[in-house]
Amino acid sequence: MNSNALEKGAEELRTARSKVYYAVVAVFIFSIFANLLMLTGPLYMLQVYDRVLTSKSEQTLIALSLIVLFLFVVMGVLDYIRTRVMTRVGAKFSDTLNRRVFESVVRRSAQLPDLNAETGLKSLENIRQFLASPMLIALIDLPWTPLFLFGIYLFHPWLGYLAIGSALFLLLIAGINQVATQRKNQLATRAVHKSDLMSEQIRVEAETVQSMGMLTSIFDRWQNLQDEALSEQTESAEKGTLYKTISKVFRMIVQSAMLGLAAYLVLQAEVTPGVMIASSILLGRALAPIETIVASWPVLQSAHRGWKTLAALLAVAPPLSDRTELPAPPAHLSIKQLSVAPPGQSRLALKGPTFTVESGTAVAVIGPSGSGKSTLARALTGLWQPYNGEVRLGQFPLNQYHPDKLGQYVGYLPQRIHLFEGTIAENIARFADEADDSKVVAAAMKADAHQMISELPDGYDTIINANGGQLSGGQMQRIGLARALYSDPIVLVLDEPNSSLDSHGSMALNRAIRSLKEEGCIVMIMAHRPAALSECEKILILSQGMMVDYGPRDEVLQKYVTNHDQLNSPGQMGGVI
Repeated sequence: MNSNALEKGAEELRTARSKVYYAVVAVFIFSIFANLLMLTGPLYMLQVYDRVLTSKSEQTLIALSLIVLFLFVVMGVLDYIRTRVMTRVGAKFSDTLNRRVFESVVRRSAQLPDLNAETGLKSLENIRQFLASPMLIALIDLPWTPLFLFGIYLFHPWLGYLAIGSALFLLLIAGINQVATQRKNQLATRAVHKSDLMSEQIRVEAETVQSMGMLTSIFDRWQNLQDEALSEQTESAEKGTLYKTISKVFRMIVQSAMLGLAAYLVLQAEVTPGVMIASSILLGRALAPIETIVASWPVLQSAHRGWKTLAALLAVAPPLSDRTELPAPPAHLSIKQLSVAPPGQSRLALKGPTFTVESGTAVAVIGPSGSGKSTLARALTGLWQPYNGEVRLGQFPLNQYHPDKLGQYVGYLPQRIHLFEGTIAENIARFADEADDSKVVAAAMKADAHQMISELPDGYDTIINANGGQLSGGQMQRIGLARALYSDPIVLVLDEPNSSLDSHGSMALNRAIRSLKEEGCIVMIMAHRPAALSECEKILILSQGMMVDYGPRDEVLQKYVTNHDQLNSPGQMGGVI
């Protein structure tokens, strides 16, 4: 990937981070006082052992205890506030990028499979979790560790050397943990992602798996992915647990060693008994951030990977530039020297067709499999951008319309219908916040789906899932057509619209096309079956991505019948219809 593009993606993340900068600064300021108040315990122990016990003054003990109680309450309040602020920092950072990342995931996934897009939303969540985790607070507290170590050194140099050596050893453990687990964590994350994708695919295609006797073979494949993910996760967790255990046990040992060394120094009359307890407490406070960092290292690694993933994703899916809101275009479609390559590939799938379509015209786009029909459909809807040439709707190229507006002007019925979890009405209305029920019913009637929907137990309020649930393929296709018609499009692109329809459904489709033409809509039909030609005034023939012919239906069909042998020769129209 271009380093400049990657830097732009990272710059977007830094911009989002800057919006929570002052909150983090506030947390840092709170941390100054919270860490200073951490000295309350050691100082209290010093005073109790070295003054109260020697003077046997109950008044001094009560006064010290009340002061310490107040300071501990203040410390607790400060710690609570900074924890809450960091939770909100994570939420703010996520909220700032939610829409941008979501749009990037959708736009990128609509073009081609991309691991960064597939994990983009999860990566954002990983960063949010890091910002709200004790790990970040431990990093903020880490600069105070030298101060606490210096305090121990002031008690006695030997105690200071022991404390500094302990801190350096724990930092070494943290570094080894990073080196030892980074690669394994990456492999584990990828393996789990592959396993999750397979699980979701099996769930979506459960009917196919069950009906075609694929259960055992698919289970074996899924089990292999599960085993790989479990193996990588186990190895990663075992290494992480090893270093966490080492740091925990070492901290317990070193605190006991601190007590022992301080006791020896007390016996040698080099320090007071209060120092023995205070140095042990102070050492625990000094090492606590380092131990938290070692224990929470996977959270930091996940956030680091998430940052790189999002930077790469935002780089390949830059934000849409502000566009002048154009007036609703007339129903006129102009395609000029249109060349299109699938995203991420250099081989052209469509090679230079040029034609125009007027208002109220239906065009059948026919050709053998792989001839470029679906590529043309994706270009007409703005999903795939031209490598060369252009598609104009009215006076302007498609890329000058805002995608949300273009989606209203161009309706699309893809080959394979995917519905979303929700009611039929919500699916037809495209899950608009303020759906117009009258438009929902009108779109269903245009698609000749109203009667079918009314016969369902809950009608338009019937809950369906991504697979359609109780709906047949033909019913899903008609609901998909109603969804495409909801916004009263100027252009309707139908990719194999009758592939799942029976004769009644095909007649209903033809009625819908006839009605749309009467309203002035342009209808583009990518088709294999002859039934789709009956309502079309024109035919566009594609072969190997090139336009073979375009013109009035009867004229082109007559030419096709006359030159049937030529069109079915290699490189021409083998198996058009």
